[in-house]
Amino acid sequence: MAEGSGEVVAVPATGAANGLNDGAGGPSAQTNNPLSRKLRKILDTRLDNDKEMLEALKALSTFFVENSLRTRRNLRGDIERRSLAINEEFVSIFKEVKEELESIHEDVQAMNSCCQDMTCRLQAAKEQTQDLIIKTTKLQAESQTLEIRAQVADAFLSKFQLTSDEMSLLRGTREGPITEDFFKALGRVKQIHNDVKVLLRTNQQTAGLEIMEQMALLQETSYERLYRWAQSECRALTQESCDISPVLTQAMEALQDRPVLYKYTLDEFGTARRSTVVRGFIDALTRGGPGGTPRPIEMHSHDPLRYVGDMLAWLHQATASEKEHLEALLKHVTTQGVEENIQEVVGHITEGVCRPLKVRIEQVIVAEPGAVLLYKISNLLKFYHHTISGIVGNSATTLLTTIEEMHLLSKKIFFSSLSLHASKLMDKVELPPPDLGPSSALNQTLMLLREVLASHDSSVVPLDARQADFVQVLSCVLDPFLQMCTVSASNLGTADMATFMVNSLYMMKTTLALFEFTDRRLEMLQFQIEAHLDTLINEQASYVLTRAGVSYIYNTIQQHKPEQGPLANFPNLDSVALKAAMVQFDRYLSAPDNLLMPQLNFLLSATVKQTAPIPALNSARIAGEVPVVQLAWVATPGGTLETVEGQGSLLCKTRALSSKVETPQQEMLKGTRPAQVTPQDFQALLCAPS
Repeated sequence: MAEGSGEVVAVPATGAANGLNDGAGGPSAQTNNPLSRKLRKILDTRLDNDKEMLEALKALSTFFVENSLRTRRNLRGDIERRSLAINEEFVSIFKEVKEELESIHEDVQAMNSCCQDMTCRLQAAKEQTQDLIIKTTKLQAESQTLEIRAQVADAFLSKFQLTSDEMSLLRGTREGPITEDFFKALGRVKQIHNDVKVLLRTNQQTAGLEIMEQMALLQETSYERLYRWAQSECRALTQESCDISPVLTQAMEALQDRPVLYKYTLDEFGTARRSTVVRGFIDALTRGGPGGTPRPIEMHSHDPLRYVGDMLAWLHQATASEKEHLEALLKHVTTQGVEENIQEVVGHITEGVCRPLKVRIEQVIVAEPGAVLLYKISNLLKFYHHTISGIVGNSATTLLTTIEEMHLLSKKIFFSSLSLHASKLMDKVELPPPDLGPSSALNQTLMLLREVLASHDSSVVPLDARQADFVQVLSCVLDPFLQMCTVSASNLGTADMATFMVNSLYMMKTTLALFEFTDRRLEMLQFQIEAHLDTLINEQASYVLTRAGVSYIYNTIQQHKPEQGPLANFPNLDSVALKAAMVQFDRYLSAPDNLLMPQLNFLLSATVKQTAPIPALNSARIAGEVPVVQLAWVATPGGTLETVEGQGSLLCKTRALSSKVETPQQEMLKGTRPAQVTPQDFQALLCAPS
């Protein structure tokens, strides 16, 4: 490259190398030649790894657009000119920056001067106002302290004092209304009174005591006002269906903290409701319901049972309603004994109707409407006594005592009526009718007993009380009834009396069999019926033996003693008489129904007629007595064992009749049969002197 001309001369590498090799220097000169080194360096350079070279070439390509000899020769100058232009542009731009920086420097110098001036002035002012700053700082600290104290005071007042609105609510006029805000304020007073106890455990005991005293006085004033208002509200509850307001319920809840005021308010409520219930009861008796529906109760006074039942039903409904009113009034009260308070007040409310109720029921009972109605009224009173006591417990003693007294009075007059009826039966005992059936008085008594027992079964009285009443009723009616039957039949013959008693006892049994609690009486009646049936059996046997002609012979044999001599010496005991008697008895055995007593046809019970073992038991007795006559026949002159064997058919018939008896009644009556002739008796008869 010729520096003077600025041209770049391209020397071929091979030629250059040869030139160098041919030179005098030889290989060492070639190595130290700068051009060679540069060329070698250029040739050894790898453009791929030289980023700066690549960037330079890219920059060169922006303005080196034509590759010619001229442009190659002027390349350096172009590069230098371009570099110069760039530098001039850079200098121009930075000149503007320098001018701006100098302007900023001047401004900063001015600001610095101002700040120094202000600092000096502030320092001077600070030196002049140092005392004022100290005082201001102190006042600020005191202000913060006062603000904290004000906040504490406000919190204290909001915690332990009432607002003016709350004070006006609690200290309102006596006639002023009570609202829910009143109870909120009262609750606030109670809360303050409880919270102020915390102050008593600190150093603020004086303030705590003053606040507590203030709240206590305010509470008493509030409770007094609340009590007066509740009293006036209770006095206004005079309608038959009263509406308990929620505010009055809240008032009772608040008054529970003052037991005396709470009790006085309940008494006022009870007094108001008592007069209302009494007035309602009188109106129900005399005026009826609104518009005449339902009708007045006293319009049914001609029907004693309905009259008493309507009064008790109205009273039961009123008692339940008053209990519901009290439960609504005290539903928020949480103290113990609320249920007892309710029962006590209900008892006080219903006490007013006891007098008119007692007078009217007494009039009905004393009028003696009849034993059946008296018994129904007695059961009705017992039922309502049990029902009302379940509602009000035992606190309503006056009402329950009144109902119990009326129950006892009706029961007493009922049993007096039964006793009077029994006395009339005994005073005028009727003779049994010709058919030996129950008399008209007996039928009337049984009808009365049936009606009483039917009303007893349909009553809703508890089971134990019903059973006790049942026993007493049966004793009061049946015992005189049986005595009357016995007296009535005392003038009859044995068979007639037994038939009449069986019929009467049968009617009693059929009447009692329809009702409960009569098992013991039915069993007693059955025993008496069986005893009288036994009498009929004995009479039938005697009747048959008499009609058959065997009775005289049998009685003579039974009364015979050995020292009296042979039986043949007695009148009508010879073999001819005995044979005639046995032949006639044989005819009876062939047709036993022909010799039945007429009294048996008068038995009312078809069951007794068809299933009672009277014929069989009669035959059993006869079968035990006839062999005695047969043995006597053997013992008489002319009677032999062959004669007895000749009467085998007769013995077979009597044994057959005897074997038919397999009933319990027969077993019961076996002990009453006449004594059978033993083998020893038979031997004595055979050995008796002729």
